[in-house]
Amino acid sequence: MSPLELALVAALFCLLSGIPALWPRVPLFTGRKISGCFMAAGALTGLGAALWVLLKDGPGGAYALAWHFPMGELAFRLDPLSAFFFIPLFIVATCISLYGCGYCSTTPDNRGESLVTFYFGVAVAAIVMLLLAANGITLLFFWEAMAFGTFLAMCLEHDKPEVSRAGLHYLVASHGTTISLFVLFALSPSMGGSLFPPPGSLDPNGSGATAILLVALLGFGIKAGIMPLHVWLPGAHANAPSNISALMSGIVLKLGIYGLIRVLSFFGQPPLWWGALFLCLGIVSAVAGVLFAIGQHDIKRLLAYHSIENIGIIVMAMGVALCGLATGNRIMFVLGQAAALLHVVNHALFKSLLFLGAGIVVHGTGTRDIDRMGGLARALPITSAAFLTGSVAICGLPPLNGFVSEFLLYLGMFTGFATSPGSSAAFLALAVPALALTGGLALACFVKVYGTVFLGLPRSPLPPRHEHPAATSAMGCLAACCLLIGVLPFSATRILEPVIAALFPQRDALLPSIQTTAGLVGLSIGAAILFLLVCLLTVFYINRLKAKPLEETGTWDCGYAAPSASMEYTASSLAGMLVGIFAAILRPERHEPATNKLFPGPERFESHVPEVVLDKGILPFLGAVDRRLALIRRLQNGQLNSYILYIFVALIATLLLSYFY
Repeated sequence: MSPLELALVAALFCLLSGIPALWPRVPLFTGRKISGCFMAAGALTGLGAALWVLLKDGPGGAYALAWHFPMGELAFRLDPLSAFFFIPLFIVATCISLYGCGYCSTTPDNRGESLVTFYFGVAVAAIVMLLLAANGITLLFFWEAMAFGTFLAMCLEHDKPEVSRAGLHYLVASHGTTISLFVLFALSPSMGGSLFPPPGSLDPNGSGATAILLVALLGFGIKAGIMPLHVWLPGAHANAPSNISALMSGIVLKLGIYGLIRVLSFFGQPPLWWGALFLCLGIVSAVAGVLFAIGQHDIKRLLAYHSIENIGIIVMAMGVALCGLATGNRIMFVLGQAAALLHVVNHALFKSLLFLGAGIVVHGTGTRDIDRMGGLARALPITSAAFLTGSVAICGLPPLNGFVSEFLLYLGMFTGFATSPGSSAAFLALAVPALALTGGLALACFVKVYGTVFLGLPRSPLPPRHEHPAATSAMGCLAACCLLIGVLPFSATRILEPVIAALFPQRDALLPSIQTTAGLVGLSIGAAILFLLVCLLTVFYINRLKAKPLEETGTWDCGYAAPSASMEYTASSLAGMLVGIFAAILRPERHEPATNKLFPGPERFESHVPEVVLDKGILPFLGAVDRRLALIRRLQNGQLNSYILYIFVALIATLLLSYFY
């Protein structure tokens, strides 16, 4: 059996995984366990196929299925790039499936959880087939299947207005991506019905190359959530069930990155401005994404904006690789491409971990508002530890995986400073401080989130101390993966190098080794030492606390006889200074109490950071267009006779045009 056949079997297992949960005679928990077994079988099969291609460096296989439509054939191929994206897909999908066994019911009769499990299996199977697509028609077919499955899972509670609104935005964005892909394949017939062109076969300076790049950026950029094409993302991630939010943020967004890497691989040595464009888009997405995250009160919406930030980091790394390719700097290309690919895996792991942890928090408290939480570490200790692990990883701190990919990106940019011409170095000079600013702001944001949610006094009644073993096991697996990559980063190079070699236009060229170029062995030793020190200090601190007798004494209360949790800093107050500094970008909306009244009554203070692009740009523009076109709406009068008349007039006009022209 070839690797491609194994991958197709894996897709079949994933598709079948949702069916047991729908079986009416099977109890819900039993059905979800059977579904999890199917998903685990599919994951093991798919990972086996991926590692076969990546480690043995052999052909994955190809297969074509003819059909009776005049649009080419369904074609599949497993190459190193597809195999690499299988790794985060199957790891995250298995953990989400395990987590689903302990996740709360969406509807009182448990029907919601059964449907979520079914749609989840459909979406994962469609993603597997999408990654195997070898031509444009196949990619479009399974792209729509993936979007359809995700949409249905996300909109399960469509009776809620905010869910319906988020679903509508997601549907419009998905159709925008589909239209862009149709245009993309029309611009390049070689990417449509026939097989994708081999890497490096298209001329980046040829006619239509710029149009292909821009249309690909538009279509795949919408799916990836690159700013300012991100408007669907915060609402969709916030209002979906938390396990579906983890799938969307951890995997679905990466399909946009996959599409961009796939299209870029078709071209030879690109012009320098391609890399500069990706660098600028990445900087805007990373910095603006983390700024908008700081201003959020909704824990899931905050995590969604951090997905935009991390997509920006990936796009920055792709820009570094393109600049290295344009200037002939192979070290810069290898480091940038390695950083982009590794951050795809890293973000899939720690963002899925954070969304799963947020799901337990939301289920326990009944709210997504951070300002109403507090002290949850006592009620949810395992969730607290897992969320802390994900927070450290997403901030790019050692010894976890986020540090490794950002270290490679920094190294690639500094290499460009030292060896590339001035025009390339100028763009890198802008990217380095932007990445540093992003890391600092991310740290400030997660200090706010973790401190407000898990530490301090509870601002509302604490949930019962119960964490389902299935849910905590799923989070533990993801946290262990984050730690493994952080402590043993050189273990990933064996998988990364075949992918980077396949993406390089000159197939027989000798590329520098990631391990020797980046010094990953030394990095691994340092991370291991740091991890051991943290463990030793933690054990020492716990033993020291146990050795001392427990005493309760009053703290300085600033003159308040009975301080309460309402006097603690809230998430809004912690972020207030940063929101004020960047008010020109965030455009915060405030409702301040009126203090100039002689006899003031009850007042309140509220602050809110809107979605600037959507609420201040797109929706007002569409409203103005709707008002201008209101007269045309009179044609839609509900009269069948009128519609027949319209058809008759259109037919006569078409015949006249064909006669005269």
